[in-house]
Amino acid sequence: MPVNPTYPGLYIEELPNTAHTIVPAPTSVTAFIGYAHPFAGECAVLGNWKKPVQIFSFADYERVFGGLFRSQVLSTALPDAVYQFFLNGGSNAWVVGLQPKYVDNNLAPTAVTGATGAANGIVFTSKQVTDVDHKVRITIRNTKAANPGPGQTADIMITFGYNSEVYRNVLTSSAAAAAASPLFIARQLAQSKLVSVAPPGGGYPDAYSAAATTAPITVDLWDMQPPANQGTLLPADFINEMKVNSELDKVEIFNLLVLPGVSDVAICNAAIAFAEQKRAFFIMDPPPNATADGMGRNLLTISDYVTTNPYASPNCALYFPYLKARDPLSNGTLALPPSGYVAGIYARTDLTRGVWKAPAGIEASVLNTTGVVDEGKMNDMQQGTMNPNGINVLRTFNTGTVVWGARTVVTATQEQWRYVPVRRTALFIEQTLLRNLGWVVFEPNDEPLWSAIRVSVEAFMQSLFRQHAFQGSTPNEAFRVQCDSSTTTQNDINLGIVNIVVGFRPLKPAEFVVIKIAQLAGQAQQ
Repeated sequence: MPVNPTYPGLYIEELPNTAHTIVPAPTSVTAFIGYAHPFAGECAVLGNWKKPVQIFSFADYERVFGGLFRSQVLSTALPDAVYQFFLNGGSNAWVVGLQPKYVDNNLAPTAVTGATGAANGIVFTSKQVTDVDHKVRITIRNTKAANPGPGQTADIMITFGYNSEVYRNVLTSSAAAAAASPLFIARQLAQSKLVSVAPPGGGYPDAYSAAATTAPITVDLWDMQPPANQGTLLPADFINEMKVNSELDKVEIFNLLVLPGVSDVAICNAAIAFAEQKRAFFIMDPPPNATADGMGRNLLTISDYVTTNPYASPNCALYFPYLKARDPLSNGTLALPPSGYVAGIYARTDLTRGVWKAPAGIEASVLNTTGVVDEGKMNDMQQGTMNPNGINVLRTFNTGTVVWGARTVVTATQEQWRYVPVRRTALFIEQTLLRNLGWVVFEPNDEPLWSAIRVSVEAFMQSLFRQHAFQGSTPNEAFRVQCDSSTTTQNDINLGIVNIVVGFRPLKPAEFVVIKIAQLAGQAQQ
């Protein structure tokens, strides 16, 4: 504080620090939007659909959104994408769970419910999504009258894929005394992750019954038989969550946007616009039936898809093809969209190397995959036709599967933003400055303010330079920060405007490595 000198001598005045430390913004917080488990997890139980939830592990996802599920007629890409995101290096995500629906015979979107069936007088309802290939099987064995005891008992086995639950000596008696026992069927199966149980007619507990029998009784629970009921992806479900003032828009910051398995053009265009609005980066999936060369199950090539549907934004990158993986629910093989994997690799690369390093190359190994799908296999010449169109390829070499491309979708039209790390570095700087320069608002607009801004921003850019984030051997070559009378004129001051100019020389990836070999002949040996 200012001193008030009253006597001859020395005085000390402590001056305020006009510099403000700039804290770097995060770079790999990922927002996922997709259809979640229809009736498992807190989201479905509480009806909290469409509300962004921050999670830090797949265990968090299972608790809130119900975990993995399979269905012929419902979109199931979201849980697997989140699973692969965390396995490949992701650590922070916001998930918007949408309620899945299917189109019934009247072409009306209908909410999914658990399949119900009765076995020996006991009504079971599946807690899992079921269809003809994904059934919950209930087997009741050793049904007999308990003597002595409060009533009949039975062994109940429940299986779903490789998951199984066994409950032995479960009381299934209609005697009222059974309800007080810890072995009573309603108490035992309350812990089941596969089914719930209820007495027929709603009585409790007197309506439970299980006739004594020596033969096993088996019932399969399943529903949603295609093609009578066809799953549907409703564009409005996604687009409404990417509008101004939506719940996800109110999340202060996320850096990556992922819509697993979605290639609908209207949805992708909405996602691109939303990513630009949030200064985020959209990782886009290809159509599931796209091929590298038009052979196989469909004549649609990924190059034809991009040519037909040009996406004109530097805040977007397309990755191809789908990847094969082991199904943790059945131990079979799945074809999964690449976006969840790639988002995890972005996060891993940001942590180990920095956002300015291209998330591609030998280091960008794809974990938990057995390789690309057969329709996506290609050689160098085939990739050479895709690269100029901004199609980032995942390829399987003898060292494993890797991301082998780092271009945005505007690679042919906006050379300035051709490369993913260049665009993401710019977004990182923008987000950081937006989050840290709020103190400037309403300060006196003159040289002391401009000087304080320069000191703060230059210190931040200098820290990035020391991390080798820019091209150039000196700070003057690598970046510049201007905020003075040349950027802010008297007219700007009159309008209440202060202008800050920040420039940087980005690091561009060494995409093409040319080795030149010359033959030396006739040189004298030293």
